[in-house]
Amino acid sequence: MKVHLHQIPEGDTLHIEGEENPSALGLEEAGATPVSQLRYSLDVGCSGGGLFATGELSITVRMTCVVCLEEFDQEIVISPFALQLDELQGELIDLTPLAREDIHLSLPAHPRCDSGGERSCPASRNTAPGTAWHSSSTPATAWDALDTFKSKSK
Repeated sequence: MKVHLHQIPEGDTLHIEGEENPSALGLEEAGATPVSQLRYSLDVGCSGGGLFATGELSITVRMTCVVCLEEFDQEIVISPFALQLDELQGELIDLTPLAREDIHLSLPAHPRCDSGGERSCPASRNTAPGTAWHSSSTPATAWDALDTFKSKSK
């Protein structure tokens, strides 16, 4: 996401959109594998010797669920995306490192395959005893488990 400062109209903004290779984002070190290009739609302008950009970023990543350990895809959307650079060096400005930070901050610390609501985590389904993480005799809530423990201790 490179911007040529001379292409930005004076006192106005330049709209840029497109896709970029996600390799510069370093998502693998955060436990996510990109499965799509980084998509962006930004309005970029100059103000007071600095640069600002607003718009939207999105990318689809593959992560591993912390509950069932299955891989799943999740779209990360940063809307609104906003940044400001106060000191500009050179005529060509690369916004990718700044987008990288926002994308990393949007990744879940403990990814769950059922967090989006479109899917049910296989580890939380009730099936025959011994075939899943939770059998049908597992208490429904933590309070039920404590009540069971309390009644056994009497």
